[in-house]
Amino acid sequence: MIRIVLPYHLRTLAQVQGEVHLEMEGKVTIAAVLDALEQQYPMLRGTIRHHQSKKRRAFLRFFACEEDYSQQPPETILPEKISSGQEPFLIVGALAGG
Repeated sequence: MIRIVLPYHLRTLAQVQGEVHLEMEGKVTIAAVLDALEQQYPMLRGTIRHHQSKKRRAFLRFFACEEDYSQQPPETILPEKISSGQEPFLIVGALAGG
């Protein structure tokens, strides 16, 4: 089971409270997690990554085990603690400015 923490506005859009849990098999990559999330919550399609290019939206960041995975390629395999459900995969709304 994969645990995902979404920012408030995406939780509201998906009509969920707290963490999202996904059952996954096979390699747990960034792309696989986002594909499964968009499949289970179709209203999130296009909000986390662009429809055609599948690139991450500018003001969202991905974190796994306290490391920033935002700039990693989509086929990057996530740590074992994420795939086992020990740690959540975080999708965080970034802030602009300084």
